[in-house]
Amino acid sequence: MCGVAGIVDLDRAPVQEGGVRAMCAALRHRGPDGEGVYVAPGVALGMRRLSIIDLRTGDQPVANEDGTAWVVFNGEIYNYRELRHDLEGRGHRFRTSSDTESIVHLYEERGPACVEALRGMFAFAVWDQSRRTLLLARDRLGIKPLYYTEIGRRIAFSSELKALLRLPEVETRIDWRALGSLLSTLHTPADQSIVAGVKKLEPGHVLVARAGGGVRIRRYWDVRFDPVAGRRESDIADELRGLLEESVRLHMVSDVPLGAFLSGGVDSSSIVALMSRRADRPVKTFSIGFRDADFDETPDARRVARVLGTEHHEAILDPDAAAVLEDVVYHLDEPFGDSSAIPTYMVSQLAAHHVKVALSGDGGDELFAGYDRYRAEDRDRRHGPLERWAMGRLGRSMPRGMRGRNRLLHLSLPDGRRYLNRLTLYDPDEQRALLRPDVFEEVARHDPWFREARRLARRGHWLSRLQEVDLTSYLPLDILTKVDRMSMAHSIEARVPLLDHKVVEFAAKIPPGLLLRNGRSKHVLKRALADLLPESVLERPKRGFAIPLGRWFRGPLRDLPRDLLLSERSRRRGILDTAAVERLLADPERCGVLDLPIWTLLSFEIWCRTFLDQRPGAALPDPGGAERAAPIRSGEACPAGFA
Repeated sequence: MCGVAGIVDLDRAPVQEGGVRAMCAALRHRGPDGEGVYVAPGVALGMRRLSIIDLRTGDQPVANEDGTAWVVFNGEIYNYRELRHDLEGRGHRFRTSSDTESIVHLYEERGPACVEALRGMFAFAVWDQSRRTLLLARDRLGIKPLYYTEIGRRIAFSSELKALLRLPEVETRIDWRALGSLLSTLHTPADQSIVAGVKKLEPGHVLVARAGGGVRIRRYWDVRFDPVAGRRESDIADELRGLLEESVRLHMVSDVPLGAFLSGGVDSSSIVALMSRRADRPVKTFSIGFRDADFDETPDARRVARVLGTEHHEAILDPDAAAVLEDVVYHLDEPFGDSSAIPTYMVSQLAAHHVKVALSGDGGDELFAGYDRYRAEDRDRRHGPLERWAMGRLGRSMPRGMRGRNRLLHLSLPDGRRYLNRLTLYDPDEQRALLRPDVFEEVARHDPWFREARRLARRGHWLSRLQEVDLTSYLPLDILTKVDRMSMAHSIEARVPLLDHKVVEFAAKIPPGLLLRNGRSKHVLKRALADLLPESVLERPKRGFAIPLGRWFRGPLRDLPRDLLLSERSRRRGILDTAAVERLLADPERCGVLDLPIWTLLSFEIWCRTFLDQRPGAALPDPGGAERAAPIRSGEACPAGFA
């Protein structure tokens, strides 16, 4: 696990080593164990290493036998031993015992198609000196991030946006499409960052840049939920169990201590149960909780830990978590509307005292239909066209703000758009009121749900289409982004066994009736694991990883939104309509339903102060460094570096 960075000039113009060194410095948290740089005419590659496998010889960059191809790599390749055996049989000579080296030799054999043989999570770059070709690749599900930008004939790439902002030639201008996506979906788009001109390589894609040939991007993998009928439920459950056991076994390969995040829900409990069957000592597990019982999952996690005999660690998160908001936003890298990033940051901090690798249960809700919104959509679909028409007519006749109006309008929407409406934070009318007119004009040019709407319009079972949308959008852009950034903030490698692509491809063939049955979610997964976990765990109602933000905004954090969103600094930026923000914050009792809308604006404001207001480039402050602004504390005047 590492952070990678690089600059390639396709015309062989000199590339300064200092630029890559500056990017690597911004990635130190991703790899505190070492740094490596390769420099040649027109190219500089860099990496920061978090030593997990091959502690002695696993440094990067890594070259092929004659030094004509070099790789920098972030992630883990779980089938690298099999790949190595095959490549050695073809005459390749290995200098290390690392998984990284298998990539560069596989590239020699297959070129850009090498990604198709890799099983794991990865973002890597291969520089082919003889062909003057750069290959960038990202894993199928988007577990590991990769940003890039084109500046003339020069391409710069990095594991995180903040590293690219260390380059003075990268301008920091807000991408309005990305802002609209943030306000609608809680995150920026799959292919674009919040900074204009800085893009994301999408999951399941490769980028190839050649001297004289320009830049080309292609998809090498996609998932289609196309259920296959005719198989017995017991056979599906047995095969699923075997795939999960294999995936957990592969994900437990490590030369350093590992553990698991444990919420007490079905997914994380399943991972820990499978780990416990293979481990020769109690698995280390980690949970975060709150003093507010409505949000506290630690009792559930504690019960599972007792059943499975784990070495359990937990911590309670208090409202003074505002003190870490600046660090959370800094490490999130982009504005981000999911406030569960805060407890994810804290549980990663807890785990970092004990392990360097932590397995998590992310992906289970998408693969096995675990979200409550699937059951809600099942209910909503029972209204016929005539009923929906009547609901829409009645809802439109009701005055804005009247109780029940929004529910009627929601139910009146056609299939597909109704589901996207359920996921929308600020709808277009709310964005029009919230943003300055010139900003809204730019934002409104783009439909943030365009791609998702196209997937939902495909033929097939409605549940399969919803799962497909969440697996290709919500999972990589929200869940996996949050887990990667918050774990790497504490130099923890988070692994997700449920997202082994073989598990994903199998799950995409499971009939919907074996996933959501009579209101029971994850039916076949629970059957596959019935002998590992007690019924009380398997049938526990789902609880999202939420935090009591609304109550904090009514209590100990009541001054924080006003201090930031209504500050002179925010007003001068000219993006938000001050009167609209005033109205939003006027009624503290509404904070219970406005927790995510307010947090999203706070995240954007803090990001602007950290990355936009300060001149981006080499002078960006290091986390915790002397130039870093003091933490925000509710009820205090904003410190000089933050006002």
